[in-house]
Amino acid sequence: MARESFPIGSVRIRAGSTRRLELPVTRLVTGAEVSLPVQVLHGREEGPTVWVSAAIHGDEVVGVEVIRQVVSGLDARTLRGTLITVPIVNIMGFTAGDRYLPDRRDLNRSFPGSARGSLAARIAHLLMREVVDRCDAGIDLHTGSDRRSNLPQIRADLDDPRTRELSRAFGAPVIVHAELRDGSLRHAAAAQGATMLLYEGGENSRFDEYAIDPAVAGVRRVLAALDMVDADPDDTREPSVECRSAGWVRARRTGILHTEVHLGDRVTQGQRLGALVDSFGTTLRLVRADRTGVVIGRSEAPLVNSGDAVVHIADVAEKSGPGQSV
Repeated sequence: MARESFPIGSVRIRAGSTRRLELPVTRLVTGAEVSLPVQVLHGREEGPTVWVSAAIHGDEVVGVEVIRQVVSGLDARTLRGTLITVPIVNIMGFTAGDRYLPDRRDLNRSFPGSARGSLAARIAHLLMREVVDRCDAGIDLHTGSDRRSNLPQIRADLDDPRTRELSRAFGAPVIVHAELRDGSLRHAAAAQGATMLLYEGGENSRFDEYAIDPAVAGVRRVLAALDMVDADPDDTREPSVECRSAGWVRARRTGILHTEVHLGDRVTQGQRLGALVDSFGTTLRLVRADRTGVVIGRSEAPLVNSGDAVVHIADVAEKSGPGQSV
Protein backbone atom coordinates (compact mmCIF):
# COMPACT_ATOMS: atom_id res chain seq x y z
CA MET A 1 0.00 0.00 0.00
CA ALA A 2 1.38 3.39 -1.01
CA ARG A 3 2.33 5.79 1.73
CA GLU A 4 -0.03 8.73 2.23
CA SER A 5 0.91 12.16 0.90
CA PHE A 6 2.33 14.72 3.33
CA PRO A 7 0.28 17.87 4.02
CA ILE A 8 2.03 21.19 4.64
CA GLY A 9 0.78 24.69 3.96
CA SER A 10 -1.78 24.48 1.18
CA VAL A 11 -0.21 21.52 -0.62
CA ARG A 12 0.18 17.77 -0.28
CA ILE A 13 3.41 16.04 -1.27
CA ARG A 14 3.22 12.54 -2.63
CA ALA A 15 5.45 9.78 -1.30
CA GLY A 16 8.80 9.45 -3.01
CA SER A 17 8.95 13.08 -4.12
CA THR A 18 10.61 16.39 -3.22
CA ARG A 19 8.76 19.69 -3.16
CA ARG A 20 9.80 23.29 -2.57
CA LEU A 21 7.17 25.69 -1.31
CA GLU A 22 6.72 29.10 0.28
CA LEU A 23 4.82 29.64 3.53
CA PRO A 24 3.46 33.23 3.62
CA VAL A 25 4.73 35.32 6.54
CA THR A 26 3.73 38.95 5.92
CA ARG A 27 3.53 41.72 3.32
CA LEU A 28 5.92 44.64 3.05
CA VAL A 29 4.68 48.20 2.76
CA THR A 30 5.32 47.86 -0.99
CA GLY A 31 2.83 45.02 -1.16
CA ALA A 32 5.52 42.39 -1.79
CA GLU A 33 4.97 39.15 0.10
CA VAL A 34 7.58 37.73 2.47
CA SER A 35 7.52 33.93 2.68
CA LEU A 36 9.32 31.17 4.54
CA PRO A 37 11.18 28.89 2.07
CA VAL A 38 10.69 25.19 2.81
CA GLN A 39 11.78 22.01 1.06
CA VAL A 40 10.18 18.67 1.90
CA LEU A 41 11.52 15.23 1.02
CA HIS A 42 8.68 12.76 1.60
CA GLY A 43 10.06 9.23 1.47
CA ARG A 44 8.31 6.25 -0.02
CA GLU A 45 8.77 4.19 3.12
CA GLU A 46 7.49 4.86 6.61
CA GLY A 47 9.81 6.47 9.13
CA PRO A 48 10.17 9.48 11.43
CA THR A 49 9.55 13.08 10.41
CA VAL A 50 12.55 15.33 11.03
CA TRP A 51 13.27 19.02 10.40
CA VAL A 52 16.55 20.84 9.87
CA SER A 53 16.48 24.65 10.16
CA ALA A 54 19.00 27.45 9.84
CA ALA A 55 19.36 31.24 9.95
CA ILE A 56 16.98 31.84 12.84
CA HIS A 57 19.55 34.58 13.34
CA GLY A 58 19.79 36.33 9.99
CA ASP A 59 23.58 36.67 9.89
CA GLU A 60 24.24 32.97 10.55
CA VAL A 61 24.84 31.65 7.04
CA VAL A 62 26.74 28.40 7.72
CA GLY A 63 23.53 26.41 8.21
CA VAL A 64 22.13 27.49 4.84
CA GLU A 65 25.08 25.83 3.09
CA VAL A 66 24.86 22.78 5.37
CA ILE A 67 21.24 22.19 4.39
CA ARG A 68 22.05 22.62 0.70
CA GLN A 69 24.75 19.97 0.88
CA VAL A 70 22.67 17.56 2.95
CA VAL A 71 19.69 17.74 0.60
CA SER A 72 21.87 17.38 -2.50
CA GLY A 73 22.91 13.95 -1.25
CA LEU A 74 19.40 12.65 -0.54
CA ASP A 75 16.74 11.04 -2.72
CA ALA A 76 13.11 11.00 -1.56
CA ARG A 77 12.61 7.73 -3.45
CA THR A 78 14.95 5.90 -1.06
CA LEU A 79 14.33 8.00 2.08
CA ARG A 80 12.55 6.32 4.99
CA GLY A 81 10.33 8.93 6.61
CA THR A 82 10.07 12.65 5.88
CA LEU A 83 12.64 15.44 6.03
CA ILE A 84 11.56 19.09 6.22
CA THR A 85 14.29 21.67 5.65
CA VAL A 86 13.96 25.39 6.39
CA PRO A 87 17.27 26.96 5.28
CA ILE A 88 16.34 30.56 6.15
CA VAL A 89 13.93 31.08 9.05
CA ASN A 90 14.67 34.77 9.66
CA ILE A 91 14.20 35.72 6.02
CA MET A 92 14.11 39.48 6.66
CA GLY A 93 17.21 39.48 8.84
CA PHE A 94 18.99 37.28 6.29
CA THR A 95 18.37 39.62 3.37
CA ALA A 96 19.58 42.55 5.49
CA GLY A 97 22.60 40.69 6.87
CA ASP A 98 21.27 41.33 10.37
CA ARG A 99 21.04 38.93 13.30
CA TYR A 100 17.66 40.29 14.37
CA LEU A 101 14.32 41.11 12.78
CA PRO A 102 13.48 44.69 11.70
CA ASP A 103 11.81 45.27 15.09
CA ARG A 104 15.14 44.22 16.75
CA ARG A 105 13.58 41.17 18.34
CA ASP A 106 15.60 37.98 18.70
CA LEU A 107 13.57 35.31 16.90
CA ASN A 108 15.08 32.59 19.08
CA ARG A 109 13.52 34.18 22.14
CA SER A 110 10.05 34.42 20.59
CA PHE A 111 8.81 30.80 20.56
CA PRO A 112 6.23 29.31 20.48
CA GLY A 113 4.91 32.60 19.12
CA SER A 114 1.45 33.81 18.30
CA ALA A 115 -0.63 34.14 15.14
CA ARG A 116 -1.51 37.73 16.09
CA GLY A 117 1.65 38.84 17.85
CA SER A 118 4.74 40.73 16.70
CA LEU A 119 6.54 39.83 13.48
CA ALA A 120 8.88 37.58 15.48
CA ALA A 121 5.94 35.90 17.21
CA ARG A 122 4.19 35.28 13.89
CA ILE A 123 7.25 33.70 12.28
CA ALA A 124 7.78 31.54 15.37
CA HIS A 125 4.13 30.48 15.33
CA LEU A 126 4.28 29.63 11.63
CA LEU A 127 7.41 27.51 12.06
CA MET A 128 5.88 25.68 15.02
CA ARG A 129 2.53 25.04 13.33
CA GLU A 130 3.73 24.00 9.89
CA VAL A 131 7.05 22.33 10.72
CA VAL A 132 7.90 21.52 14.34
CA ASP A 133 4.47 20.23 15.34
CA ARG A 134 4.69 17.62 12.57
CA CYS A 135 8.12 16.32 13.58
CA ASP A 136 9.60 13.75 15.93
CA ALA A 137 13.04 15.37 16.00
CA GLY A 138 14.91 18.37 14.67
CA ILE A 139 18.31 20.01 14.26
CA ASP A 140 18.72 23.79 14.39
CA LEU A 141 21.95 25.16 12.94
CA HIS A 142 23.75 28.20 14.40
CA THR A 143 27.10 30.02 14.36
CA GLY A 144 28.87 32.39 16.70
CA SER A 145 27.58 35.95 16.95
CA ASP A 146 29.10 39.42 17.19
CA ARG A 147 32.56 38.56 15.80
CA ARG A 148 32.86 35.33 17.77
CA SER A 149 33.81 31.95 16.33
CA ASN A 150 32.61 28.62 17.71
CA LEU A 151 34.15 25.18 17.64
CA PRO A 152 31.71 22.72 15.99
CA GLN A 153 29.56 21.53 18.89
CA ILE A 154 26.15 20.27 19.88
CA ARG A 155 24.24 21.96 22.68
CA ALA A 156 21.49 19.80 24.13
CA ASP A 157 19.81 18.55 27.28
CA LEU A 158 22.06 15.61 28.07
CA ASP A 159 19.84 14.56 30.96
CA ASP A 160 17.29 13.38 28.40
CA PRO A 161 18.38 9.91 27.19
CA ARG A 162 16.98 10.26 23.66
CA THR A 163 18.55 13.69 23.17
CA ARG A 164 21.89 12.41 24.44
CA GLU A 165 21.71 9.43 22.08
CA LEU A 166 21.15 11.63 19.02
CA SER A 167 23.78 14.11 20.21
CA ARG A 168 26.35 11.33 20.32
CA ALA A 169 25.21 10.09 16.92
CA PHE A 170 25.81 13.55 15.43
CA GLY A 171 29.48 13.20 16.29
CA ALA A 172 30.54 16.82 16.80
CA PRO A 173 33.91 17.26 18.55
CA VAL A 174 32.17 18.57 21.68
CA ILE A 175 28.72 18.13 23.23
CA VAL A 176 27.78 20.75 25.81
CA HIS A 177 24.94 20.21 28.26
CA ALA A 178 22.61 23.20 27.96
CA GLU A 179 19.44 23.79 29.94
CA LEU A 180 16.32 24.78 28.03
CA ARG A 181 15.82 28.54 27.77
CA ASP A 182 12.37 30.14 27.77
CA GLY A 183 11.38 31.50 24.38
CA SER A 184 13.87 29.40 22.44
CA LEU A 185 12.99 26.98 19.66
CA ARG A 186 14.54 24.18 21.75
CA HIS A 187 12.22 24.94 24.65
CA ALA A 188 9.12 25.11 22.44
CA ALA A 189 10.04 21.93 20.59
CA ALA A 190 10.58 20.02 23.83
CA ALA A 191 7.15 21.16 25.04
CA GLN A 192 5.68 19.57 21.90
CA GLY A 193 7.51 16.31 22.53
CA ALA A 194 10.17 16.68 19.82
CA THR A 195 13.82 15.81 20.39
CA MET A 196 16.02 18.68 19.24
CA LEU A 197 19.73 19.30 18.83
CA LEU A 198 21.27 22.75 18.49
CA TYR A 199 24.45 22.89 16.43
CA GLU A 200 26.98 25.70 16.82
CA GLY A 201 29.97 26.17 14.56
CA GLY A 202 31.91 28.91 12.80
CA GLU A 203 31.46 32.66 12.70
CA ASN A 204 28.53 34.78 11.56
CA SER A 205 28.43 36.08 7.96
CA ARG A 206 31.07 33.55 6.84
CA PHE A 207 31.13 30.17 5.11
CA ASP A 208 33.64 28.47 7.43
CA GLU A 209 34.46 25.05 5.99
CA TYR A 210 35.64 23.81 9.40
CA ALA A 211 32.07 24.37 10.61
CA ILE A 212 30.20 23.29 7.46
CA ASP A 213 31.80 19.87 6.90
CA PRO A 214 31.20 18.47 10.43
CA ALA A 215 27.61 19.72 10.35
CA VAL A 216 26.85 18.04 7.02
CA ALA A 217 28.34 14.78 8.28
CA GLY A 218 26.54 15.14 11.62
CA VAL A 219 23.09 15.68 10.10
CA ARG A 220 23.60 12.63 7.88
CA ARG A 221 24.64 10.56 10.90
CA VAL A 222 21.50 11.57 12.80
CA LEU A 223 19.33 10.58 9.82
CA ALA A 224 21.15 7.23 9.76
CA ALA A 225 20.68 6.80 13.53
CA LEU A 226 16.95 7.33 12.97
CA ASP A 227 17.07 4.72 10.16
CA MET A 228 15.96 7.25 7.55
CA VAL A 229 19.07 6.60 5.42
CA ASP A 230 21.75 3.92 5.39
CA ALA A 231 24.81 4.58 7.52
CA ASP A 232 28.09 5.31 5.77
CA PRO A 233 30.30 2.23 6.36
CA ASP A 234 33.44 4.33 5.79
CA ASP A 235 32.52 6.99 8.35
CA THR A 236 35.12 7.18 11.10
CA ARG A 237 35.30 9.76 13.85
CA GLU A 238 36.60 10.30 17.33
CA PRO A 239 34.04 10.05 20.16
CA SER A 240 32.56 13.40 21.18
CA VAL A 241 33.81 15.05 24.36
CA GLU A 242 30.91 15.71 26.73
CA CYS A 243 30.93 18.83 28.89
CA ARG A 244 28.47 19.66 31.63
CA SER A 245 29.14 23.41 31.84
CA ALA A 246 30.99 26.22 30.10
CA GLY A 247 31.89 29.85 30.74
CA TRP A 248 33.51 32.85 29.10
CA VAL A 249 36.80 34.32 30.26
CA ARG A 250 36.31 38.09 30.22
CA ALA A 251 38.75 40.91 29.62
CA ARG A 252 40.02 42.62 32.77
CA ARG A 253 41.20 45.68 30.85
CA THR A 254 40.32 47.55 27.67
CA GLY A 255 42.87 46.96 24.96
CA ILE A 256 43.89 45.20 21.75
CA LEU A 257 43.45 41.44 22.09
CA HIS A 258 46.13 38.98 21.00
CA THR A 259 44.73 35.47 21.50
CA GLU A 260 47.23 32.60 21.81
CA VAL A 261 44.84 29.63 21.82
CA HIS A 262 42.71 28.17 19.08
CA LEU A 263 39.33 26.47 18.89
CA GLY A 264 39.60 22.93 20.19
CA ASP A 265 42.71 23.53 22.32
CA ARG A 266 42.79 21.91 25.76
CA VAL A 267 43.75 24.39 28.47
CA THR A 268 44.36 24.22 32.20
CA GLN A 269 43.27 26.64 34.89
CA GLY A 270 45.67 29.56 35.10
CA GLN A 271 47.13 28.95 31.64
CA ARG A 272 47.94 32.03 29.56
CA LEU A 273 45.38 32.42 26.77
CA GLY A 274 46.60 35.73 25.36
CA ALA A 275 47.24 39.33 26.25
CA LEU A 276 45.70 42.77 26.08
CA VAL A 277 48.08 45.42 24.76
CA ASP A 278 47.93 49.11 23.95
CA SER A 279 48.53 50.61 20.51
CA PHE A 280 52.31 50.60 21.10
CA GLY A 281 52.37 46.91 22.05
CA THR A 282 52.79 47.41 25.78
CA THR A 283 51.13 44.58 27.69
CA LEU A 284 48.26 45.86 29.82
CA ARG A 285 46.94 42.57 31.15
CA LEU A 286 47.37 38.85 30.51
CA VAL A 287 44.31 36.73 29.80
CA ARG A 288 44.33 33.46 31.77
CA ALA A 289 42.02 30.44 31.86
CA ASP A 290 39.64 30.38 34.82
CA ARG A 291 39.05 26.63 34.46
CA THR A 292 40.44 23.48 32.89
CA GLY A 293 38.71 22.43 29.70
CA VAL A 294 38.48 22.85 25.95
CA VAL A 295 38.22 26.11 24.00
CA ILE A 296 34.82 26.07 22.28
CA GLY A 297 34.61 29.75 21.33
CA ARG A 298 36.72 32.89 21.04
CA SER A 299 36.35 36.52 20.16
CA GLU A 300 37.69 37.50 16.75
CA ALA A 301 37.44 41.23 17.52
CA PRO A 302 40.86 42.85 18.00
CA LEU A 303 39.57 45.70 20.18
CA VAL A 304 37.86 44.68 23.40
CA ASN A 305 36.50 46.60 26.35
CA SER A 306 36.82 45.64 29.97
CA GLY A 307 34.24 42.95 30.70
CA ASP A 308 33.96 41.68 27.12
CA ALA A 309 33.89 37.91 26.58
CA VAL A 310 37.12 36.75 24.93
CA VAL A 311 37.54 32.96 25.28
CA HIS A 312 34.80 30.37 25.89
CA ILE A 313 35.92 27.27 27.80
CA ALA A 314 33.88 24.13 28.39
CA ASP A 315 34.69 22.01 31.43
CA VAL A 316 36.07 18.56 30.67
CA ALA A 317 35.92 15.81 33.27
CA GLU A 318 39.08 13.95 32.26
CA LYS A 319 42.48 15.48 32.91
CA SER A 320 44.60 16.64 30.00
CA GLY A 321 47.49 18.99 29.57
CA PRO A 322 47.64 22.24 27.64
CA GLY A 323 48.40 22.29 23.95
CA GLN A 324 46.19 19.32 23.05
CA SER A 325 43.16 19.70 20.79
CA VAL A 326 39.95 17.75 20.44
